[in-house]
Amino acid sequence: MDEIAEEVGEFQGDSAWRAQLERLRRAEQVQPKLPSTLQAELRDYQRAGFEWLFRLSAWGVGACLADDMGLGKTLQALAVILSRAGEGPTLVVAPTSVCMNWQSEIQRFAPTLNVQILGGGDRQALIEGLRPMDLLICSYALLQQESAGKLLAVPTWQTIVLDEAQLIKNPATKRSQQAMALQGRFKIITTGTPVENHLGELWNLFRFINPGLLGSLESFNRRFAGPIERNQDREARQRLKRMIQPFILRRIKTQVLDELPPRTDIELQVELSEQEAVFYEALRRKLLNELNETQGPEENKRFKVLAAITKLRRACCNVQLVVPDLGLSSSKLALFGEVLDELLDNRHKTLVFSQFVDHLSLIRSYLDEKGIAYQYLDGQTPAAERKKRVDAFQAGQGDVFLISLKAGGVGLNLTAADYVIHMDPWWNPAVEDQASDRAHRIGQQRPVTVYRLVTKNTIEEQIVSLHRHKRDLADSVLEGGEISGKINAQELLNLIQKSS
Repeated sequence: MDEIAEEVGEFQGDSAWRAQLERLRRAEQVQPKLPSTLQAELRDYQRAGFEWLFRLSAWGVGACLADDMGLGKTLQALAVILSRAGEGPTLVVAPTSVCMNWQSEIQRFAPTLNVQILGGGDRQALIEGLRPMDLLICSYALLQQESAGKLLAVPTWQTIVLDEAQLIKNPATKRSQQAMALQGRFKIITTGTPVENHLGELWNLFRFINPGLLGSLESFNRRFAGPIERNQDREARQRLKRMIQPFILRRIKTQVLDELPPRTDIELQVELSEQEAVFYEALRRKLLNELNETQGPEENKRFKVLAAITKLRRACCNVQLVVPDLGLSSSKLALFGEVLDELLDNRHKTLVFSQFVDHLSLIRSYLDEKGIAYQYLDGQTPAAERKKRVDAFQAGQGDVFLISLKAGGVGLNLTAADYVIHMDPWWNPAVEDQASDRAHRIGQQRPVTVYRLVTKNTIEEQIVSLHRHKRDLADSVLEGGEISGKINAQELLNLIQKSS
């Protein structure tokens, strides 16, 4: 507003505007003190995060804590929750897999909070009976159920935290709609990836914490998303950064953790056997022919191209995932076996990620044949069992942990491992980084090595080249790097045409 005032020469505001300015001035002068009941020694950057959150709560606006994975976002949020809990109950919404992590962190760091988990039983009585110092944990899966969503929308919560808030990035989903109905005096979202694919996701996250700040979706697309994503408009990007900067805090590990051991990323190229290469090329041509005959709207074509790309990606992993009865052995599995043998010989522990659960099943069979002890986790693993397997791995039971990328990319502390293997590359390197950060985080004492298995002359190389040539969209807005937007159907089709 100072910039606008300079341009117009004079600026007058009404009483509501003056009251807002006064709240802001008072908030700036607040000297937050950590709650005496917080059972933790905060690092300097975590204390700064707490003070920032506290001041925004005093101002009366929402906050996006977007620190890198493994920097203790939960602890910073708990510190500010604890400082406000005496004035009313708190709601924490988290992925099902992370709810138990919240419960154990609260018991460890904020034992004076009374924790409840929303589940079965009389939900209405539970919610109506909540008092100051009470904290209710609810999963996103439960939030999107209409009955639970309606009950949670009734009270005005003292503090609301949406953990892994990228899960409400799509405004069309029931999950997002139910989240927007929640009423809170102070709203916090925590996410290591505020933008995964395109800027519309950032707009929706800000609609939750500070509704109206970025305008309607239509005006946001016209003023920011379109110019930035299509035209790499630096001025529009700077305007957007200025608007969101007061409400978003993002630190990366290399900035704040001097004591964290180094991480090394290594790409291992997989050479297909002659039979696999022939199969892959035949499949690629067949899919291209089918796509060239596709008629209809852009979104329909994009969906079919993505399905074709998925089929090619699965063929790169193991032909059995596409044609189970063909009997071809997998070059990628063979290379994985060589790498793993060397790691086991040198007494290393390894996290293995794949986006395909049936690919993990084939790797499980391989480990069973070799008699290698392992833990396993995917989206079907119940929360309690998930915690048991994580604790078991951390205690030394198993040398390998097989994890599906979607189910295990967040909310896990697996510092017993010092090697990470990604069996198949994903579009967004930030999602892979989140998974790698299960090992490379606070508490890790050894250097961490991350291997990516990439099949030569295939769609996988095209995906990795996107990593190199299109910097993460979030960084372009939050830190000023280059831009990448949503990929259209023709660009996706080009990936298939080039992958030979």
